[in-house]
Amino acid sequence: MTDDLGLPSQNSLEVDRIQRIDQASVILDACCRLTGMGFCAIARVTDTKWLTCAALDHVQFGLKPGDELPLHTTICDEIREHRQVVVIDDVCLDPHYRDHHTPKTYGLGSYISVPIILQDGSFFGTLCAIDTQPHKINTPEIIGIFKMFADLIAAQLNAQDTVEKTTRALEAERENARVREEFIAVVGHDLRNPVTALAAGLRLLERNVSQPELVTREMKKSISRINSIISNLMDLARGRLGGGIPASKEHAVPLNDIINDVVNEIRAFSDQEIIVNSTIVDPIACDAQRIAQLLSNLVGNAVAHGSDDAPVVVAADTRDDMLTITVSNKGSTIPPEVLEGLFQPFKRGATSGGNGLGLGLYISAEIARGHGGALIARSDGEDISFAFSMPLGA
Repeated sequence: MTDDLGLPSQNSLEVDRIQRIDQASVILDACCRLTGMGFCAIARVTDTKWLTCAALDHVQFGLKPGDELPLHTTICDEIREHRQVVVIDDVCLDPHYRDHHTPKTYGLGSYISVPIILQDGSFFGTLCAIDTQPHKINTPEIIGIFKMFADLIAAQLNAQDTVEKTTRALEAERENARVREEFIAVVGHDLRNPVTALAAGLRLLERNVSQPELVTREMKKSISRINSIISNLMDLARGRLGGGIPASKEHAVPLNDIINDVVNEIRAFSDQEIIVNSTIVDPIACDAQRIAQLLSNLVGNAVAHGSDDAPVVVAADTRDDMLTITVSNKGSTIPPEVLEGLFQPFKRGATSGGNGLGLGLYISAEIARGHGGALIARSDGEDISFAFSMPLGA
């Protein structure tokens, strides 16, 4: 059982939980032998479904793991509400159930069902047995054994949950440790270069160089680089700890000017051809500084990792009450597994060369989210694009 994406369905996951209990088949066999009844099952019961998770069928009732019954036709639906054991020796003689729709629907002669309650108090389902013939099952011994089996099933499910939570926590801690180590290494690497450049500049100034303005200009670039690293780290902290990067859409700004300014800045230190195609006419309500930061990250990323012999194209338009800015370039295909993680911090992708904090795309995605929009990456052959879209207006 899988969903439309080929992933395990919720039903198959529920069935698998019971199938992983080694004692499940033994419990079902013991229940049938104890009561003399022909069908026994462990069922997952929710407010919308009755699902067979495990079954032993000697009377051809016709249910196997993964099969469902209409919830409203079952007594288990009522048990889910009151959480009490239901036992019927002989349906025809039972004053409450002889006219009940469930025995009539399925031709039941006898019935027992015990709720399975998990450690957190939630209702999982039932351990139940049925037969077309009456059986003497309403005894303390039989009810006690069914309750014991139901508790055993619940204990096994609780143990599974504990193991899964522990495994997830361990994997998360391993990932956190990896990120911390990578973070320290990358920050140290990124800061070393501008700090070294500043130290070299100071030594040159101390020697009374003939053109100090050239030295100070390079030192200012190093300071700008350090400030950029610090700003990215601050944005990371805002995104991770403060519910996202804030963005103001109170003022309408000439977005074309912002796009051109960003592109011209990048052209100043790159020989890469950058083409701007914009149909935007009216000012757009957005956070000008944040949009410039987003666009600078995207265009800089395209220039750094795109093909040298094909231009980077920046396209912007407004239609259907949406603003869309797309940055596209030619380059090596990005594998789907890499594409999925591009907007995570410290994920630099297979084509990024491994330098830098890997925060640019993460911060850009957070800026998009702060504007009520989204940033989507696509890789179709050699065509790679990043599309930012947001609703127009407040």
